[in-house]
Amino acid sequence: MTISPFQMSRWQLAHGRSLELGPRGVLMAIINVTPDSFSDGGRFIDAAAAVAAGLHAVEQGAEILDVGGESTRPDAEPVTAEEEQARILPVIARLARETNAIISVDTYRAETARLAVEAGAHVVNDVHGLQREPAIADVAAATGAGLCIMHTGRDRQKLDDVVDDQFHFLDRSLDVAARAGVAREKIVLDPGFGFAKDTDENLELMARFGELHRFGLPILVGTSRKRFIGAVTGRDAPARDVGTAATTALLRAAGAAIFRVHDVAINRDALVMADAMLAAKNSRRDTKP
Repeated sequence: MTISPFQMSRWQLAHGRSLELGPRGVLMAIINVTPDSFSDGGRFIDAAAAVAAGLHAVEQGAEILDVGGESTRPDAEPVTAEEEQARILPVIARLARETNAIISVDTYRAETARLAVEAGAHVVNDVHGLQREPAIADVAAATGAGLCIMHTGRDRQKLDDVVDDQFHFLDRSLDVAARAGVAREKIVLDPGFGFAKDTDENLELMARFGELHRFGLPILVGTSRKRFIGAVTGRDAPARDVGTAATTALLRAAGAAIFRVHDVAINRDALVMADAMLAAKNSRRDTKP
C-alpha cells in the first residue's frame, strides 16, 4: 500500500540533524560555485559571493542549501575532483558556521562527498544515482548523511515508458544504497527532470507524478529554469522563474516534498499557496461525517 506523500516523516541527516517532510513543502536553494552552469554560471564562483547567496536564500525561505562545484549541463567541461573540492569546501565550511540551514553537497564523487560532510554538509545529492561512483553510498552510510538519489537518462538506453524507466533505474540505485547499509529514512528520490528527457517526457513525468509514490520515499524535484519550461513558455533561462513556480505548485499538489530552485522568493509564494490549498482540502475531508 502506498503511503501518503503528505504524511509526516523525518529525513535523518548527518551531524545529528533531521528535517520534517510531508505536511509542508521544503525549498532547497541552488548554490552553483561554477563558471558555466546553464542559468547562473559565474555568479557565485567566488566563495564570499556563494556564501552571501546562501545566506540570502535562507532569509527568503530556503531550508536547504545545495552547493555544487561542477556544472551538470550536457555540454559542460568536466572538472577534476581537486578543483571541485577547492570550489565548494570553503563555502560549505562557512555556511555551516554562519547558518543553521541544512547543507547539501551536489556531487557524484565519493571523496568529495566525504570531505563535504566533514566540512559540515548534512546531505549528499548524487545526480548519477549512485551508479557512477557507487562508493558514494558507502560514504553516506559511514557518515550518516541524508542521501538524495537522482534518476538520469544520460549515457544509457532508456525504456520507452518514462515511468517504467524511473523504476528501472532507481530500483538499481536503491539496491546500491541497501548493500552499502544506507537506511531508508536517509533517502530521498529525485526523478531528474531535464536529464536526458525531452519536453514531452518531462510533461508526461509531471502528469504521472503520483505513480512515483509507489517507491514509498519522499521525492525532491528540480524543474527550476529547465529547458522544457522554456519550450512551453518561450522564455530564456533567466526568465523562467514564473514557469518554474507553476511547476512547484502543481508538483506540490501531486505530492513532491522538496523543491530545488534558483529563485527562492517566487517559489516560496507558490509553495505557500499550494500548501494552503492542501490544508483546506484536508480540513474539508476531516469534517465530513
